[in-house]
Amino acid sequence: QVQLVESGGGLVQAGGSLTLSCAASGRTFSSYRMGWFRQAPGKEREFVARISVIGINTVYADSVKGRFAISRDNAKNMVLLQMNSLKPEDTAVYYCAAGGFSISDRRPSDYDHWGQGTQVTVSS
Repeated sequence: QVQLVESGGGLVQAGGSLTLSCAASGRTFSSYRMGWFRQAPGKEREFVARISVIGINTVYADSVKGRFAISRDNAKNMVLLQMNSLKPEDTAVYYCAAGGFSISDRRPSDYDHWGQGTQVTVSS
């Protein structure tokens, strides 16, 4: 079992940067794939990025590739999402998620544990 708490959201101007943090509790954090998803008002939750168990392999949605970077520190039970060159369309609630083994990793159903979310608002 793992519990996740996101932080770092806020209001930023277009072109700016934010770093989201996800703090995990539990002794099994290092056994989970970790992902970030986001959900804008009236839209479905969508995949943003994910990182493998030991942090070597990362995958990004096309919409954020080259602008966002996911990383993890298993010693600190922490996952980060560095977001650069932010656009108004990045505005959403961002969620951290943890998942066990799965063939796919871009669907919310591929993850077992979720944080409460943190709001990111990008003004134009």
